[in-house]
Amino acid sequence: MRAVFRLGFVSVYLSAPMLDGFATGASFTILTVQAKYLLGLKIPRHQGYGTVVVTWINIFANIHKTNVCDLITSAICITVLDRLKIPLPTELVVVGGATLASHFGNLNHHYGTSVSGHIPTGFIPPQVPSFSLMPRVALDKNVFSPSFAFTVSLSEMFAKKNGYTVRPNQEMFAIGCCNIIPSFFHCFTTSAALAKTMVKDSTGCQTQVSSLISALVILLVLLFFAPFFHALQKCVLACIIIVSLRGALRKFKDVPAKWRASRNDAVVWLITMSATALISVELGLLVGISFSLICIIYKTQNPRVSLLGRAGDSDLYEDMEEYQNLVPPSRVRVFRFQAPLYYANKDTFLKTLYKAVGVTPFLEMTSRRKAEKKAKKISMTQAQANGDTNNGDVVVALVQRQLDFHTIILDCSAIPFLDSTGLVAFQGLLKEFAEIGVRVVLACCNTSLIDTLQKGQLFGKGDKDMSKMLFHTVHHAILYANIQVGLGLLVKECDLKTELFQTNFIAIDHSAMPLQHDPSFTLSGCCGCSPTWTCILNTCLLQNTHLKPHHQFETLL
Repeated sequence: MRAVFRLGFVSVYLSAPMLDGFATGASFTILTVQAKYLLGLKIPRHQGYGTVVVTWINIFANIHKTNVCDLITSAICITVLDRLKIPLPTELVVVGGATLASHFGNLNHHYGTSVSGHIPTGFIPPQVPSFSLMPRVALDKNVFSPSFAFTVSLSEMFAKKNGYTVRPNQEMFAIGCCNIIPSFFHCFTTSAALAKTMVKDSTGCQTQVSSLISALVILLVLLFFAPFFHALQKCVLACIIIVSLRGALRKFKDVPAKWRASRNDAVVWLITMSATALISVELGLLVGISFSLICIIYKTQNPRVSLLGRAGDSDLYEDMEEYQNLVPPSRVRVFRFQAPLYYANKDTFLKTLYKAVGVTPFLEMTSRRKAEKKAKKISMTQAQANGDTNNGDVVVALVQRQLDFHTIILDCSAIPFLDSTGLVAFQGLLKEFAEIGVRVVLACCNTSLIDTLQKGQLFGKGDKDMSKMLFHTVHHAILYANIQVGLGLLVKECDLKTELFQTNFIAIDHSAMPLQHDPSFTLSGCCGCSPTWTCILNTCLLQNTHLKPHHQFETLL
């Protein structure tokens, strides 16, 4: 059913650190289960959680009962499997040699070694499954979810090792077929087997042909050869499995490198490995996936934020905490938020922005109202005493705190998307800062972000304010912000009407250059004042010339 609905996309949540940790933890669990066979101990297999802990406790409690013959056989088999470098299937050589040695040496009779014993042959006649059992097992069908995740995780692990890709939907369809058809033959449910998969990988199997050969061999064993493996020691099979696990167990030495590269990935690896080894394989996989998702959510809820500064005379702006010799723009704050803006991190976005610029708008407004009320009360008292009715307004104007910046530029280059909550946060931000006389503009937005902002009418109806609020680069936004303030000061100084000026023009900030007044640069009706820190390039502004919008800036030096 899951294959029909194409639910294989869930495999994308199986991260590489989680898969590595899961493989290592599962390998350690298998090693623990097989350890008793290496020593020839007869310990009941623990079922449930804590298999590793309980099994090792039982092993050490019964270590004095170790079968010396099994121990010696295990040492020989592991040495041969690890050291023998011949162009032959080493596992087959070991199984054949150990079977002959055990049979002719009669090791089970003389030394009490554990052997495979009787292996039944033949097939059970096929039978239609009992559909009356369906209601009783309906709830148990959910066990397929961790089974599928387990299978895909193994597939991804070996695909990464051997250089091929995995199609989760195809894997899901294959698992479904492997569980439907064998149900007519009284077979157990099918899933991936880590130990057997590692054994096949260690023997060099690469394609489905190996599975066909394995099936034929098993068929021959079930029909004809099963009695010949009666004398095969269990410790020999355990040695083959344990040696095949060495690749996964060697990942322990990669932990320091993982920690140096990414502490988050290292923690995911450790948590998944520990849960898989100490609790259970199935629950360990669930813990690994859940913890990986929690880490992703945490990273988006607590992203990196920074104030940007300018690199020399270039138009590049970077984090002032990460790079040296960066100069913050004069009276402008450039804020970068490095995460998608959505409902879960909206509050984080606002809090970090307020902290970075040093101003909380609603607190600033409250403070100003209190100051105005107090100052007005004092000034009115003094005015009444002096007989001056206008002094109160002057004092109130003087108590207003002047901020050290007039514009906030939001660098949206690291914001891939935002939802409706993020859009509302943007709208509220613009309104709050406008109340205290601070302009907020956006820069470096991707097309998806712009589309969302337009649909939310952030730029007004018909996007009429888009050219005033949206810029392709941070540098253009800074130029626009400074020239806006410069125009306001110049108009006020010259007593010109603000209707003569347009908001879309080209300007260059000359604040770092020697002040030189160009006598040819005059404004009709101007009082002769000199531009103190801003140079207006378009003198045709007073002639009602149509100027270029912000996205058509040309570099004029």
